[in-house]
Amino acid sequence: MNADFLALQERLGHRFADQRLLERALTHRSFSADHYERLEFLGDSVLSLAVSGLLYERLSNQPEGDLSRIRANLVKQDTLHGLADVLRLSPLLRLGEGEIRSGGRERPSILADALEAILGAVYLDAGFDAANALVRRLYQSVDLSPGQSVQGKDPKTALQEWLQGRKMKLPAYRVAATTGEAHRQTFEVVCQIETGHEERGSGASRRAAEQAAAAAMLQYLKSRKS
Repeated sequence: MNADFLALQERLGHRFADQRLLERALTHRSFSADHYERLEFLGDSVLSLAVSGLLYERLSNQPEGDLSRIRANLVKQDTLHGLADVLRLSPLLRLGEGEIRSGGRERPSILADALEAILGAVYLDAGFDAANALVRRLYQSVDLSPGQSVQGKDPKTALQEWLQGRKMKLPAYRVAATTGEAHRQTFEVVCQIETGHEERGSGASRRAAEQAAAAAMLQYLKSRKS
């Protein structure tokens, strides 16, 4: 398991006992017959149950219909794609050459499926409690209050609103480095706030790197507040 895979496990907050499960969760069918689709099937159910439990706890006065609609937004492709960007999954996906050339690393459906597969892999590796804890970490920056839109906010939006709510200036983003070949680049972005504090994020696109940097900054700010 290379350094990138080890770093991903740090971001997940879970070290796999069976590293092959994580490798399979990042393997598309275009790369190998031993791909992530069965893990994705399992992870979809794990995610639904974990999000349901989270909403049941946090929104104790909401009726079933509202909870169902909120859950649908939290587990849909767009939301999962955003979370996959935060985890910087794109460069780690194992794709066939044809899929890479057609832009598979940036395809929302593939990234969302890989995230569900990772949840399935964590469930098999360590049980539901570990998978449930991962879901709660992934959704910790999403506003679940009934008065908010049920759309899960991406990290850049969440950071902007956090700063505006405290009358602080909006963050500034800049590309610090770009590495790799043209068809397989990795961007490193710096997010800076008015105090001068900086956090970094990387991704297979500038957008993904900015989201990762914003997520790191938001985590830093919230940890200082607590």
